[in-house]
Amino acid sequence: MRGHSADPPDDGQQLLVTLGRLVDQALAQTKLQRARVELAMALQRHMLPPALPDLPGLSIAARYAPSRDGLDVGGDWYDAFVMMDGSLGLAIGDVQGHDVEAIAFMGQVRTSLRAIAQTTSDPREVLGRANNLLISMGCGLFATCCFLRFDPAGRDLTVSRAGHVPMVWATASGRSGIALDRGGPPLGVLPGELYPVTHRRLTEPGVLVLLTDGVVEGPTYPMESGLAEVARLVQVGFDADPDVLAATVIKVADQTGHSDDAAVLVVRYDGPPGPG
Repeated sequence: MRGHSADPPDDGQQLLVTLGRLVDQALAQTKLQRARVELAMALQRHMLPPALPDLPGLSIAARYAPSRDGLDVGGDWYDAFVMMDGSLGLAIGDVQGHDVEAIAFMGQVRTSLRAIAQTTSDPREVLGRANNLLISMGCGLFATCCFLRFDPAGRDLTVSRAGHVPMVWATASGRSGIALDRGGPPLGVLPGELYPVTHRRLTEPGVLVLLTDGVVEGPTYPMESGLAEVARLVQVGFDADPDVLAATVIKVADQTGHSDDAAVLVVRYDGPPGPG
């Protein structure tokens, strides 16, 4: 007697089976993407400094806002640390890309700058050596950077830029502006580059704001407009706590339409210590 085979599934059953497989694939992909995002965010948290220096006469605050594209993270970073001669080193930068590779390269840049700054306090030397080191590593990536050395005792400020956004400043007398210091190319591009430096002497209490282009520039929003807005905010909010001021400045990114990540580093100088 001939056996009877099972009836083939109808179209409705086939559709349910197909949908089930698609749902399983989507859930697996979602879990993988979530794991990638969590890994990238954990890496970035560990790449940024856990604490900022606490020095007499100085108040420092920072803010970071993640990218709104890709892994929601990027290569923007900031740093502040005491250098070998007791002066304050300040750095902010932006690595190309918005992925784990960019974060890893950002960590290499930040670590290189810190290590080199413990052997020389000259920002020109710090950027020049970091540039040559990054090129020798053959990563194929580049980073913009602004590096400052500030000596509170002597009130001396030395600035060197590698293709980075200029800083914004304001003083207790009501003045504010954009520091259009000369700069060189980004780090990791041209070997043997000699980065120019600008020397200043602070004669009154003031605020310095270092930032990345994600704060002040967008697809239809020119950087000049963003920097002018930051200068206005810093002048108006000069007396605000640096932490509040940093939070206010980074919100300028909401006006630019930029999807990039953004970083802000604010330094308040209260003036030289009084006699005695």
